Amino acid sequence: MFAISLGDDLGDDRAELRPLEVWQAEEFLAHMDRARELVDPWIPFASAAGDLDSARALLQRYADKQAADTGRLYGIWLDGTLVGGVLFRIFDAASGNCEIGVWREPAAQGRGLITRAAERLIDWAVYGRGMHRVEWVASAANTRSIAVAKRLGMTRDGVLRQNYLYRGVRHDSEIWSVLAPEWRARTGGELRR
Repeated sequence: MFAISLGDDLGDDRAELRPLEVWQAEEFLAHMDRARELVDPWIPFASAAGDLDSARALLQRYADKQAADTGRLYGIWLDGTLVGGVLFRIFDAASGNCEIGVWREPAAQGRGLITRAAERLIDWAVYGRGMHRVEWVASAANTRSIAVAKRLGMTRDGVLRQNYLYRGVRHDSEIWSVLAPEWRARTGGELRR
């Protein structure tokens, strides 16, 4: 299994990005229990992993997506503990479009781990797979998520008004994106390690 250090910006070399796999369902569930309060207001990701069977099923869905080359799931470990993650919710190599998403628990807040992990995903999508457009979709009320999109140099494409029904409430979704030429210009045309 590979691990990518996420410590290069803040001198925190104890943080790693690694694949999150089905065999880690117990660890993932414990993490989701810690993350639930931060994640649940915005997306059903944490509530989709409410017990060991559903956690295993969620991880299996992403293993199947990876096998079909339509999505991927990675965890962020800090000092050996799973504290967050990033994913390709949608990955369409034929069209050159993908959507990334993120989540984290309180232990990962304020460390820049989500931004650095998302940068690694975008690097891989653009440089490794030749993707042209990387999207970020967030509730318009999720200011933390929108702040990450801005830190990534994404452009706000628009708002889908009341398009997302979650827990009986309609939410506006903001669509952000970065195009491959913009990402290459931002990174100096080189994949970061």
